[in-house]
Amino acid sequence: VQLVESGGGLVTTGGSLTLSCAASGRIFSITDMAWYREAPGKQRELVAKITNRGRITYADSVKGRFFASRENGKNTMSLQMNSLKPEDTAVYYCNLVQGEFHFWGQGTRVTVSS
Repeated sequence: VQLVESGGGLVTTGGSLTLSCAASGRIFSITDMAWYREAPGKQRELVAKITNRGRITYADSVKGRFFASRENGKNTMSLQMNSLKPEDTAVYYCNLVQGEFHFWGQGTRVTVSS
């Protein structure tokens, strides 16, 4: 399974970005898909998770600003990020769970300038 993220970049405070994740390979039983992020000097943290039934949960720090969606038939997932803050600066990773295995993309960098 391969995951490719795109859509990162540099944006000023209050701006918006949309990240995308495309999954390919031997995909036959996806359970959860999720976005994580890793800021400099910090541990990787969950941003948003979408179960195979479409239930979405968000980290408290992004609730009301970030919106995740997925298209199971296309094995894609997006993250609409609004009202971005400097503390949102991080490398964002796409995660896919299939059976007992977790798969990760290479990440896409998001930088929010003040």
